[in-house]
Amino acid sequence: MTTVIPFDPARAGRTDGVPHPASRPASADRSIVTADGGVPLITGERVDYANFDYAASAPCLTAVADALSTALPFYASVHRGAGHHSQVSTEAYERSRRSVARFLGARPDTDAVVFVRGTTDALNLLARSVPEGCTVVVFESEHHASLLPWEHPAARSGRVVRLPLPESPEAAVEAAREALRAAPEGPRLLCVTAASNVTGEIWPIAELVAAAHAEDARVVVDAAQYVPHLPFSLAETGADYVALSGHKLYAPFGSGVLAGRSDWLSEATPYLSGGGATRRVSEHDVLWNDLPARHEAGSPNVLGAVALAAACDAFTPEALAEQHIRESVLLERLRSGFAEIDGVHELTLWDAEHERVGIVSFVVDGLPAGLLAAALSAEYGIGVRDGLFCAHPLTDHLLPEGHDQAVRASLGVGTTEEHVDRLVGAVADLVARGPRWEYVDLDGRLVPAPDPRATL
Repeated sequence: MTTVIPFDPARAGRTDGVPHPASRPASADRSIVTADGGVPLITGERVDYANFDYAASAPCLTAVADALSTALPFYASVHRGAGHHSQVSTEAYERSRRSVARFLGARPDTDAVVFVRGTTDALNLLARSVPEGCTVVVFESEHHASLLPWEHPAARSGRVVRLPLPESPEAAVEAAREALRAAPEGPRLLCVTAASNVTGEIWPIAELVAAAHAEDARVVVDAAQYVPHLPFSLAETGADYVALSGHKLYAPFGSGVLAGRSDWLSEATPYLSGGGATRRVSEHDVLWNDLPARHEAGSPNVLGAVALAAACDAFTPEALAEQHIRESVLLERLRSGFAEIDGVHELTLWDAEHERVGIVSFVVDGLPAGLLAAALSAEYGIGVRDGLFCAHPLTDHLLPEGHDQAVRASLGVGTTEEHVDRLVGAVADLVARGPRWEYVDLDGRLVPAPDPRATL
């Protein structure tokens, strides 16, 4: 229900006394918004949805949905409105920025927090903000969001060094060190993921940052897959920049963040030109705004920022640590179950015991990934992802001979032991049936699958 607040001239322009979500205490309830009634199977039955696609987009936290319900009655444009709702929305937007800064351990004297559309947008913004001629070092194992922006025609990087897949975490640190040391004099930047979206393996961020800083280089961390599972701090890791997406962090409302050292961002021409990014426009000149407005042109995504902040407030370091322990138990249950099924192969870059977040990518001998994913959904109510996961060089390298795509199962807040056991049992059942099991085509018809061995 919308709360009606009587107009009081003495309080015009003030926001005190108005409940807005960024001022709410973090909720201990980290449940997710789900649909009642389950999902349909081809048999006509309905089952509880077993969501194993968190790495693509996580569902909405209940705390996030509650925060949006609180914010919506006061929604208005921000920063230049004298009206009451505009003032409330502006305060909620800027409080959201402060929540995100706390969540990321931003350094108050050096770091800026810029709201963007997601990790891809954040890294493209940074690619257009690095000093002219900057050498960028990036591993081939990166997600396309952090692999490709540096070579865009509009990027300011002068040289991009792509490093091959490292054989170990130690090899990754040494390869980065050597590449940065060999780079020409001038600004240098290492771009690296914190956790792989294909294997879930956690990268040695602190060691990579130390190696880069020893060569007078900066580091940007793609933390999109890391922060839904573990705490990340700019101050503690020493990283210079971090990028993340709200839709991976249970806040699927179109917002993300680039946070980090403000000097390069302050000196760069705005990534997008328009209102908000400008301080003054004349007939012959434009005076650009200071950070963060400089890179937030147009009407900002206020509700996206509020949603992201609500998720950040809910996922305290203690809550994330607790969540990671819970997910680690489920992850071990899933990996152990797959290991007992003949013909199932997990994709890993490093040692199988290397620490990872809740992601498992795998293939099944004789069963195409797309067909397997479709059967898991239609027959068992299980949602997984199939393909190359926007990390083609890495996934192509890890795929066993005879496979051109993989299936990815990713865990999150709503994952249960029953979901894990259902997935393991479903894969075992489909393997036992062999390659000619039935599946549902795009028209909803139950038809026999073609023998995949005929097309491999």
